[in-house]
Amino acid sequence: MASKLLRAVVLGPPGSGKGTVCERIARSFGLQHLSSGQFLRASLGGGGAAHRLFQGGQDCFPAVSLMLSTHTSSSSPVRAQHSPLSALLPGFPRTLGQAKALDGICELDLVISLNIPFETLKDRLSARWVHPASGRVYNMDFNPPHTQGVDDLTGEPLVQREDDRPEAVAARLRKYKDAAKPVIELYKSRGILHSFSGTETNKIWPYVYTLLSSKIPPVLSDEEH
Repeated sequence: MASKLLRAVVLGPPGSGKGTVCERIARSFGLQHLSSGQFLRASLGGGGAAHRLFQGGQDCFPAVSLMLSTHTSSSSPVRAQHSPLSALLPGFPRTLGQAKALDGICELDLVISLNIPFETLKDRLSARWVHPASGRVYNMDFNPPHTQGVDDLTGEPLVQREDDRPEAVAARLRKYKDAAKPVIELYKSRGILHSFSGTETNKIWPYVYTLLSSKIPPVLSDEEH
């Protein structure tokens, strides 16, 4: 449990390791990891509120807003543990409009930006396969499934997303760069942006851990993690 309030986001292009970094932060510092992707999969699958919000291809902000509201409601068990909200959002906001809308929900204390070389991202994304139902991600180069082509836990088939195919990766990264630039500039101007560069998450992580340790007491040491 986090003993000090902290609201943070982790930004980075597709394949930059945002999810991994967020999971490590959540475990090491006791922050609530609010994954919009997991929230959407659960809600869409069950026909819940996010399903209604997302019919017609609407922007993802309504779901993030709903997710934050759910986790900060007076009846939420998360609020009882993290009151007021101590939370971590991976990969959001994605646009300047979303960043400004997020200001109306909560004030961020910290923004982490992951800067990974284009060639590294291209290789990672092209080798990435996912389990659609859970969102579990595998990389055929450094995190392959135990049995080729199937999920470790369910044995169900893995798929490669259309936008992870080599021909789609370059356009996807360019789109991210164009959309993220004003978001990064906004948080830089507020003095809350911290950028980390590298090609391996394991080498970036110690610097992220040191930064977070200066803001909030860890519940696990870097060695324990």
